[in-house]
Amino acid sequence: MTNPLLSDWGGPFALPPFAEIRDEDFGPAFEAALKAARKAVKAIAENDAPPRFDNVIEALELSEALLDRVSGLFFNLAGADSNAAREALQRELAPKLAAFASEVTMNKRLFARIEALWRDRAALGLSAEQLRVLELYRRMFVRAGAELDGAEAVRLKAVKARLAVLGTQFSQNLLAEERDWAMPLTEADLEGLPDFVVAGAKAAAEERGLMGHVLTLNRSLIVPFLQFSPKRKLRETAYEAWVARGANGNAHDNRAIAAEILQLRAERARLLGYPSFAAYKLEPEMAKTPAAVRELLMRVWAAARARAEADAAALTARMHADGLNGELEAWDWRYYAEARRKAEQDFDEAALKPYLSLDAMIGAAFAVASRLFGLEFREIGGPFYHRDVRGWEVTRKGRHMAVFLGDYFARGAKRSGAWCSAMRGQRKLGGEVRPIVVNVCNFAKPPKGEPALLSYDDARTLFHEFGHALHQMLSDVTYGFISGTSVARDFVELPSQLFEHWLEVPEVLQAHARHVETGAAMPEEMLRKVLAGSTYDQGFATVEYVASALVDLAFHEGAPPADPMAKQAEVLAELGMPKAIRMRHATPHFAHVFSGDGYSSGYYSYMWSEVMDADAFAAFDEAGDAFDPEVAEKLERFILSAGGSQEADALYRAFRGRMPGVEPLLKGRGLLETA
Repeated sequence: MTNPLLSDWGGPFALPPFAEIRDEDFGPAFEAALKAARKAVKAIAENDAPPRFDNVIEALELSEALLDRVSGLFFNLAGADSNAAREALQRELAPKLAAFASEVTMNKRLFARIEALWRDRAALGLSAEQLRVLELYRRMFVRAGAELDGAEAVRLKAVKARLAVLGTQFSQNLLAEERDWAMPLTEADLEGLPDFVVAGAKAAAEERGLMGHVLTLNRSLIVPFLQFSPKRKLRETAYEAWVARGANGNAHDNRAIAAEILQLRAERARLLGYPSFAAYKLEPEMAKTPAAVRELLMRVWAAARARAEADAAALTARMHADGLNGELEAWDWRYYAEARRKAEQDFDEAALKPYLSLDAMIGAAFAVASRLFGLEFREIGGPFYHRDVRGWEVTRKGRHMAVFLGDYFARGAKRSGAWCSAMRGQRKLGGEVRPIVVNVCNFAKPPKGEPALLSYDDARTLFHEFGHALHQMLSDVTYGFISGTSVARDFVELPSQLFEHWLEVPEVLQAHARHVETGAAMPEEMLRKVLAGSTYDQGFATVEYVASALVDLAFHEGAPPADPMAKQAEVLAELGMPKAIRMRHATPHFAHVFSGDGYSSGYYSYMWSEVMDADAFAAFDEAGDAFDPEVAEKLERFILSAGGSQEADALYRAFRGRMPGVEPLLKGRGLLETA
């Protein structure tokens, strides 16, 4: 039979033929794709014709087309709908793909042709976009070790291959920990829980083929349980299981893996001539240096810690009033913070959720994109890669812009968290290619026949990931190398975090936050409380985030620690971490940092981008309209459609006219008065 992964994908939008693809098709497809890519790269490197932009850079852009297509599908499935076969192949592929990447970027003849173009760039008559792509290709090759020779080159290849294996193992261990843990809940254990939490626990049991109700480590289920369960012992058990992922002394323990990853990253940096992995990693980012990152984080830390300590005192007093003596613990914070919010602000998260159905919030995100950028969304049928996945065609003035897939519910086969990826990116080279963009979330799935209700945090996550999706959908560049989210890591979160602001625009909630049963609009008083409470408990949220970012930086800034857990404890002690708050991501489950190099030394990126997103939304405030068409047009032209066509700070200055300071971030988090 013909392998559907190797055939042309016809049909509407050239989507993958999901229903025809079997797991056993992927191995042969990767072998064929790697063979084709090697052949193409060899031809480029050994071409006797003088190097030109078209026969080197443009040829490289198209050389891995089949590999990109197969990889784009497979790695989406491996993250969102894993199984034993896919996990096994992922482990097998990790060193193979790392070896291939090293073959390409450390190919001396190929690099010599790129260097020749770079040397003669002024005489080549290249466009600004072509010059940028040439610069980035050369930078990628140099940073990958193209200038190394002999034993150092051999060692670097081995280091990168081992890192690929370890990152895959870290991810799969974490998935197994989350998949394997569940806590049965008796009828008595459900006492005090809102209906939506009870429904979520029932659906979680059904998903696992169990009767009754269970609590899982899915964030959208465990966080509300910690908020609402009056049973302190259950909260403690659940919380400790949540934060112990990857550190349970079993076959899925990630602590030794994290230590080896840090050692190898430090060695990689030394081989390339950098004093530390953080120095290496941050060089092409907006921050440039570890010192710049630390300066931002410590400026915010002081304000956040002061607020958190004041809040901890108030929560401790509330706990003591409940007749519980002793210190406030980590499993108490959310419960008493929710109780305090209800008492002081008369805000009830459980009463809010019926106004935030999943369908309503998808509609809200689409409506905002339509008003800002003229996009239209038409739901399309599958089949897609899982029965829960939904799809839409995205158009503008009749022009096809993208296919958008939404995969919103938690399941055991899906890694935790939320993310945006592209099964296919945008480019114009070789003919117009429009993207297939995927948003993956882990919202609690309701029992069959019932609507999915989101917390306000869930709704914010949906808007966040859709902001990333817009960065892909609106991309308008020639070269795939710089399309969509192919930008500096500390810039990539700007579109996503900026889009979150529209969830707080009153007219958006007035139009879309309607009761799931009655259709009634959110009451004015509730709307006022939602918007007024946007900075509630930001001391806690900021402390748990900044602590994680500072630990990440410390891991990579100096000599690699032999014991990452001891280093983590040392950093937190030096910071004066409040006792009742833990890191958002402890080392053994810090997937951002250890599942790959993506956010290593870069977890600060969310806050670096937040400095910009607060200032960027202020541009709409200054125009007097959250949907001002001129500001929206500039946002699309200089940020969302531009990809990596210029350095990030140049793109931001083109949009805003200047770079912002940290004050808008502190104000947005309600921390300015404590700074």
